[in-house]
Amino acid sequence: MTRKELSDINRKLRALEYAKQIGNKTETCRYFGISRDTLYRWQKDYLQKGEAGLVNSKPCSENPTLRLSKEIEEKILYLRRTYHFGQQRIAWYLMRYHGIKVSASGTRCVLLRHGVNRLPNNMRKRNIPSVFKRYEKQVPGHRVQVDVKFLNFEKEKQRIKKFQCTAIDDATRIRAIKIYSKHTQANAIDFINYVIKKFPFRIHTIQTDNGHEFQAKFHWYIEDLGMHHVYIKPRTPRLNGKVERSHGCDEREFYQLLTYHDDVDLIKKAKEWEKFYNYDRPHGGLKGKTPYEVLRQKLNQNLNINHDKNYSYC
Repeated sequence: MTRKELSDINRKLRALEYAKQIGNKTETCRYFGISRDTLYRWQKDYLQKGEAGLVNSKPCSENPTLRLSKEIEEKILYLRRTYHFGQQRIAWYLMRYHGIKVSASGTRCVLLRHGVNRLPNNMRKRNIPSVFKRYEKQVPGHRVQVDVKFLNFEKEKQRIKKFQCTAIDDATRIRAIKIYSKHTQANAIDFINYVIKKFPFRIHTIQTDNGHEFQAKFHWYIEDLGMHHVYIKPRTPRLNGKVERSHGCDEREFYQLLTYHDDVDLIKKAKEWEKFYNYDRPHGGLKGKTPYEVLRQKLNQNLNINHDKNYSYC
């Protein structure tokens, strides 16, 4: 018998002895924090079986017919170990790409059973203070966050530096990325031209940090195009949180699986990743939808609103 079971039996015996001494079951229940039904059950079990009757019954054994098949478990473990996905995202991926319906709780049971329910220390989410107020624009293109991700590759024992410019729409999470060899304002301006061609809507405001690549030439180039350029407060990367968060996805789901060969190969794979992110990847912040699915949903809502307005004037 375990120490926990002995402690539990002793507690029940104290309650029964206390009830016998004072002769008041209501006071006993209040003193030990139990219900009258519980006290009566303990008395009955103790009279019938003695101390053995006070041992808590074991939980029901697991039903093997309800367990997921081995093939599905292997898919869940692959997504967890390779991409470090959470239980909800794993469920979304299985449904979207394999037509397998598994609940998030079912996924969690598999992760617990195989001991991979906890991410490595360097992959856990940081606690964000509750004083930070999250915001989200509702109109596509109203605000686009832009930032640069520094990349380091190794080839033949040589360290190669690259720079990924990233733009993400606040409302839909549609994203554009492009790889550069230099970290300059000229490349930042070139990237804005790429974003304008890539995004399927008009851009109202570009939001950046205070990096040197986003200074005067970059600022006035955007203003001359009829858009607005705003800076976030210094040392507050959380204000560009969506683009910063997307860089974490790049690292976990793209770059950690990538082997650098040459610039041509890197640019080609980055375009494939950009397309996958926009059209196929289920997004946690969008409740499992892809960015372009959200864009289509917002456009349909606007069409319905306009239709209702036109109808009201008939």
